[in-house]
Amino acid sequence: MKLYYSPGACSLSPHIVLREAGLAFEPVLAPTKTHKLQDGTDYYTINPLGYVPLLELDDGTRLREGPAIVQYIADQVPAKNLAPANGTLARYRLQEWLTFIGTEIHKSYSPLFVAAMPDEGKQIYRDRLAKRYEWLNRQLEGKEYLINTHFTVADAYLFVVTRWAKPMAIDLSHAPNVVAHSQRIEARPAVQEALKVEGLLGK
Repeated sequence: MKLYYSPGACSLSPHIVLREAGLAFEPVLAPTKTHKLQDGTDYYTINPLGYVPLLELDDGTRLREGPAIVQYIADQVPAKNLAPANGTLARYRLQEWLTFIGTEIHKSYSPLFVAAMPDEGKQIYRDRLAKRYEWLNRQLEGKEYLINTHFTVADAYLFVVTRWAKPMAIDLSHAPNVVAHSQRIEARPAVQEALKVEGLLGK
């Protein structure tokens, strides 16, 4: 398998999950600014949408969208418990979390990365994120992970998008449970390895 990624982008989530799963894969750098691979290939010829992540299977099949990719990876190694079994309520809870993180957290960060976005507009999204993190903080009260008592792909996704809080000037001092969750996930060996490969350790 090949995972097309850009350092620190949302593609870090499936990168972490692949390492948690112990599956063999090739990380392929696909910078979101240049859209050029290291061999000069135009990334748009691989993913016409131009963004990461994209997972290419050994048979050439390509899968887009982080939440779909991480569930696919988890289902390849069910013994790792990276996602509850299909058809169970717990699986739908996982999808509930992945949807919330994608639409309410991830997409609320997106405008903050747009240089042309006026500061007044960015503040609207910062305020929205503050409210979402306040709610998340309550959900994590007394819990180590989002679902049950073990790490799942949803924890990886939340960790990745929450890494953007500091550079995007999002104050998480009112969400100590979220901060503790991020620290807990970051300490995992697979996460450390993914951060190292992407040049993100200590950043």
